Amino acid sequence: MMHYRELGQTEMRVSEISFGSWAIGSDWGPVDDKESMTTLRSAVDRGVNFFDTADVYGMGRSERLIAKLKKECSERIYVTTKAGRRLSPHIAESYTPVNIEHFIEDSLKNLEIEAIDLLQLHCPPTEVYYHPELFEALNSLVKKGKLLNYGVSVEKVEEALKAIEYPGVKTVQIIFNIFRHRPTELFFREAKNRKIGIIARVPLASGLLTGKMKKDMKFSSNDHRNYNRLGQVFDRGETFSGVDFEKGFNAVEELKKIVPSGMSMVQFALRWILMFDAVSCTIPGAKHCNQVEENIKAAEFPPLTDTQMEKVKTIYNQYIRKDVHYRW
Repeated sequence: MMHYRELGQTEMRVSEISFGSWAIGSDWGPVDDKESMTTLRSAVDRGVNFFDTADVYGMGRSERLIAKLKKECSERIYVTTKAGRRLSPHIAESYTPVNIEHFIEDSLKNLEIEAIDLLQLHCPPTEVYYHPELFEALNSLVKKGKLLNYGVSVEKVEEALKAIEYPGVKTVQIIFNIFRHRPTELFFREAKNRKIGIIARVPLASGLLTGKMKKDMKFSSNDHRNYNRLGQVFDRGETFSGVDFEKGFNAVEELKKIVPSGMSMVQFALRWILMFDAVSCTIPGAKHCNQVEENIKAAEFPPLTDTQMEKVKTIYNQYIRKDVHYRW
């Protein structure tokens, strides 16, 4: 049975396990639109009501798939999309009100809607958070009725803390998983104080935390896990959460030893995220129905024990902390 949480002050109650649609758009190897639609429908059938996408995921591909889903569904589903990553070069100076509104217009067409439930700036350079005129422009787009809410997707905790100083920012999407503990130290407390919705992204560390990878795993040429391991194309933190693959693999082998009987590594990783009440939802991706099923079942397990949580922290400190904790 799906559980729902408040998404900050957006007036949306969203499924704890929601759906991230990067993988059905681009950058994760081969994908088939028919299978993607079947996967999206299965998510709705299991109670998922919140779908995360972006204009740059297949250059509108995933947005158009979700538009088709909305047409087919009688259930109320919420869609959040993102804007900004289409800028080339991707620099702070290009985050102008005119450019962002242009991207929003394109997303409205792709999604075939008149207003976006939640628009997020898509991991802009840090300097953008010091441009109040851009956030004023987003306020104007809310008044115009093109956006119902807006927020940000960030790379760094510092960016999240700066973003929530703007009263109009209602949500923050941030990488949070067993390999990324830093958001719990200050940001979660500040977000709760301001009633900011938190969307936990990259929950499975690009598949590392599924426990299904092999040490000599090979990825296709159009998979970011092949071409962006060192941040060659976009922020390194987007791929395996910035963790060195071999170190991450070894950490997962240790994590497997504390996974309760009857629970998969995937479910353990997602259940760990849901242990934090500051989190509104997490958005694992899925290209197949069986992945949706496994993801959603994570919310049905009882809370992890204090002992399990402490062991996770110990493994993080031993294998991961030194490389990622103060970088993002």
